[in-house]
Amino acid sequence: MSTQVDLVIHHIGQLCTIPAHGGSPQRGNRLGDLGLLHNAAVAIKGGIIMAIGEDTALRADYIGAEALDAGGRLVTPGLVDPHTHVIWAGDRAGEFEQRSAGATYQEIMAAGGGINRTVQATRAADLSVLVAQSRSRLDAMLAHGTTTVECKTGYGLNTATEIAMLDAIALLDKEHPLDLVPTFLGAHAVPPEFAGDPDGYVDLVIEEMLPAVAEWRSGHWPGVLFCDVFCEVGAFDLAQTRRILEAARAYGLKLKVHVDEFESLGGARLAAELGAESADHVVVTPEEDIRALGQSDTIAVSLPPTPFGLAHTAYTPARRFLDAGAALAIATDCNPGTAWNESMPFAMALAARYLRLTPAQALAAATINAAHAIGCGDRVGSLEAGRQGDLVIWNVPTYPHLSYRFGTNLVQTVVKRGRVVYRA
Repeated sequence: MSTQVDLVIHHIGQLCTIPAHGGSPQRGNRLGDLGLLHNAAVAIKGGIIMAIGEDTALRADYIGAEALDAGGRLVTPGLVDPHTHVIWAGDRAGEFEQRSAGATYQEIMAAGGGINRTVQATRAADLSVLVAQSRSRLDAMLAHGTTTVECKTGYGLNTATEIAMLDAIALLDKEHPLDLVPTFLGAHAVPPEFAGDPDGYVDLVIEEMLPAVAEWRSGHWPGVLFCDVFCEVGAFDLAQTRRILEAARAYGLKLKVHVDEFESLGGARLAAELGAESADHVVVTPEEDIRALGQSDTIAVSLPPTPFGLAHTAYTPARRFLDAGAALAIATDCNPGTAWNESMPFAMALAARYLRLTPAQALAAATINAAHAIGCGDRVGSLEAGRQGDLVIWNVPTYPHLSYRFGTNLVQTVVKRGRVVYRA
């Protein structure tokens, strides 16, 4: 007798299951295991995958209240974006024009622009404005195949606005099909009121902001919550980064670190030492730090849209990370200053060109490894029985198209928790 389920997706030409390796991300040169199946079908009940198998056999065993014909197309897990600054107000189009005329990111930041420009707009926005502007970006992410996204604060740089950004994330998580994973990034930059006194601001983050974030979490967020620090020249040095992360860990927050975007301060090694979930950017990471990440559980997260957005030529040396046995993920870094890009497929296209990843490696880095980088690797990023029913039907026959093509949205249908939430 056939089993009744909510949804059967059938007539799948190529299915990428993208397995975790022993419950862990795909490490080193094993990255790119797609677990390919052909002529496949998927059965989903209660938002959870019940079975995956050959089309005819599965459809004999499972009857769906709804059937979705993939039309011989490619199906993958929903993409996971593990590093975004998607919650903000305003824009920085004027600064893009300045950079196009020759000004550097650091020069603009030193003149009062950069992150602090967005801080001004975000502080001035009420919660409804912040939610409305951010929602439109989440809509675009969903339309490009992303089903789970990490969202950072960091454009408040005072306690009230940082908590308001967390409120926006919680509200959007409830009302939007995407699953959101929040990260507190109070240490994104030194705000103008603490100019010349970065240690004073670090004290504020530790003594006032972190307790407020912990209190917010107890009343508003039952899931994982991260703390991140921008460890970089012009932001926070290694000692300040350590202070903040150790304090955050004492409050039960998991750790992330922005490291080695422009200069290396030793942040990647610190991330490995502290057991951070991820070390992100990793563009100028020295060899000894690459080895440290390769010997740790900390995932290296590359953000190729950022050097692209800055017209830089240096990208994450992905092959060196893989040769060291590290786990590598990719993300959009969606933000208003350097990478206003909601498309994970575009990040994959850049990764295949500038990180020298194969299309299979880019896809695994954007799914199973990205999920592990935000503590969701046991639920999303892979297709197998017992995992969340998050899938994308692509209007292409095989996976290499996802990196091969760019500038066109290839998504046909997005399924989230077994429910169709987007159709092209």
